[in-house]
Amino acid sequence: MASPARTPRMAVVIGRLLAVAFLICFGTGLYSHLLQNPLPWVTFPTRPVWIYQVTQGVHITAGIACFPLLFAKLFAVFPELFQHPPVRSLAHFLERVSIAVFVAASLMLITTGLLNTYQLYAIFGFSFRLTHYALSWIVVGSLAVHIGVKLPVIARFWRRGDAEATLETQPDPDAGSEVPDELQRRTGWGPDHGVTGRLFAWIDRSPAVREPRAADQTRRGFLTTVAVATGLVVTTTAGQSFRVFEPFNVFAPRRRGVGPQMLPVNRTAEAAGVLESATAPDWTLTVVNGPVREVYTRSRLRAMPQHDAVLPIACVEGWSQDAAWRGPRLRDLLDSVGAAGDAHLRITSLQTRGGFAVTQMQPEFARDPLTLVALELFGEELDIDHGFPARLIAPGRPGVLQTKWLSTIEVIA
Repeated sequence: MASPARTPRMAVVIGRLLAVAFLICFGTGLYSHLLQNPLPWVTFPTRPVWIYQVTQGVHITAGIACFPLLFAKLFAVFPELFQHPPVRSLAHFLERVSIAVFVAASLMLITTGLLNTYQLYAIFGFSFRLTHYALSWIVVGSLAVHIGVKLPVIARFWRRGDAEATLETQPDPDAGSEVPDELQRRTGWGPDHGVTGRLFAWIDRSPAVREPRAADQTRRGFLTTVAVATGLVVTTTAGQSFRVFEPFNVFAPRRRGVGPQMLPVNRTAEAAGVLESATAPDWTLTVVNGPVREVYTRSRLRAMPQHDAVLPIACVEGWSQDAAWRGPRLRDLLDSVGAAGDAHLRITSLQTRGGFAVTQMQPEFARDPLTLVALELFGEELDIDHGFPARLIAPGRPGVLQTKWLSTIEVIA
């Protein structure tokens, strides 16, 4: 198990990268959570219009990068996971518990997050949003405990030169080779059997661990493997979020320009149960402010001043695409019922299934001049899967809050 790739210095190096990735995920995820569950005193920016497009794209991309980084950290430290005796002191107990909780919660967090990007909700059997949010705090909390317990080691091996002192006490991996390998004894396979075995053998290969040059080669081989793996998973999935990676978008579930009116769709009209109600000839949009009520038919909405806006659909699953929208401004509809400038709104959709049939909108979005009751997409009447007869579109909001198949807009206290 001895190798220059398994040292305190390597654990610190990989741990720094993993901590940065998790903290980026936590910050961007918390921003998305607050947008979907706003606190009364929080005001969100509406500019730049692509702010959520970037934050959520970074969130998903950093989460995917956590897979190779977490496995690399485990590879660097896993012999330490089988210490004997298992617990030596209270500090050692806290260290062991924090590692167990962190690893278990991290694997659960990033795995369910990845499945969510593919909308594989049926296999969960629990609320993804609530579980993902709770796990994020558990991960950050256990990470803080782990860093606190290991802070002396982290400080000692933070700089590159600190690793050299460990090589003199590093066991020679060739020593004790007369001891039979347990895997080979039980299965007949040597430690370098299969693709994974060969990869680990290449990483650990070192003719003399105590020779700095050979040790550096082993460390470089390990870090190169981690860098290539991280680069591959990011490059082949980030194309759904960032245009620069679009030519390499192999594994991401969404592609720009694919879908009705050249725009991807998460929830179809059939899935939302609105095929009949959205196409009914007597459809109306009702705007309510206390006792004041205005009822808008589609022709009345058409008769209002029409405005154009290029705004992205940016979904929590990480994919996004800019689109050209046209329709009346939401603030003009609110003015028709005398809504105050700081009014909060309750938006109700025709959809009968799904967790976002009713949403809320803060005044900074409701009064933004780019927030539209969209009737057209890319110069054409909205496709029913994109919200026909009318939908909301606002800058800087998650796609789940860009309500489709509008029914009522109500001013609330």
